[in-house]
Amino acid sequence: MTRVEMRKLTAAVPQEEGDFYELVLEHSDQLYSIAYSYLRSRHDALEAVQEATCRAWIKRNTLKHPQAFKSWLIRILIYVCIDEQRRRKRTVPAAGDPMAEAGACDNTARLEMLWVLDQVKPKYRHVLLLKYYHDMTLSEIAETFGKPEGTIKTWQHKGLKQLRAIMKDRREWYEY
Repeated sequence: MTRVEMRKLTAAVPQEEGDFYELVLEHSDQLYSIAYSYLRSRHDALEAVQEATCRAWIKRNTLKHPQAFKSWLIRILIYVCIDEQRRRKRTVPAAGDPMAEAGACDNTARLEMLWVLDQVKPKYRHVLLLKYYHDMTLSEIAETFGKPEGTIKTWQHKGLKQLRAIMKDRREWYEY
């Protein structure tokens, strides 16, 4: 559905729904990008955005500060993506799963970086993904996770340190 069609649709619904749709639409590209970076599948990313939007609509009355809508929605999306990753670990991978989709692209360095990122502790990985893949500032990330900015800086530093160590180990393994 295009943005024009969505705007026509929101004009026909009560104001609260219309405002909600407008806010989700405003951030939809970034939401998709974040979901894709976690799930690495177009279909799964779209499903995750849809699920996060649904959860946000259901829980909309729990949002205390409307100006924090974007970070609140991103946090919900991250939890949806984590749930999906856990679900994937419990199932047997089938041919044509996301790794097959990722293997279709010939960018070996990108695939290796994604593998290395998967080895980093989740809380550090979240910060690194949002900072370096989605250009969010540390204060935006802190707001998203409801943590002090100093904590996010520490997580970023520890994540980069862990990332370097993993890459160093891989290089040594290849040289062996």
